[in-house]
Amino acid sequence: MSRYLYHCPLRWSDLDAYGHVNNARFLTLYEEARVALMFVEAGKAGVKSFSRGIVISRHEVDYLRPVDYTDGVRVELWIEEIRASRFTVAYELFDGEAVASRARTTCVPYDLTGGRPRRLTDAEREFLEPWRD
Repeated sequence: MSRYLYHCPLRWSDLDAYGHVNNARFLTLYEEARVALMFVEAGKAGVKSFSRGIVISRHEVDYLRPVDYTDGVRVELWIEEIRASRFTVAYELFDGEAVASRARTTCVPYDLTGGRPRRLTDAEREFLEPWRD
């Protein structure tokens, strides 16, 4: 299994009143890593269909420790499951070398024009497969 590594800078606006990264901002950090893989890296590989429609049907996040303001965090992600019309992305967010959070997101390819879910294409499956656990 290969993990996609994404280094994400933190912003002052990510902090809560206690000086830690706000729990809701963890989803934003995970989203930035997911977008980098599915839109940027997939685009470089010639797979542009993800950027034309993906919706999120589920998030689950485990918060393991607070994250203070630093230069940034590292998000490692991989594909946990691939089904006909959805796939699950798993993540770990590192503060230095410590795992601060783990999460999963279920993504559904979506036909924005038709307003309905669609199946993964062969090219999308082929792109996701090397990242699969």
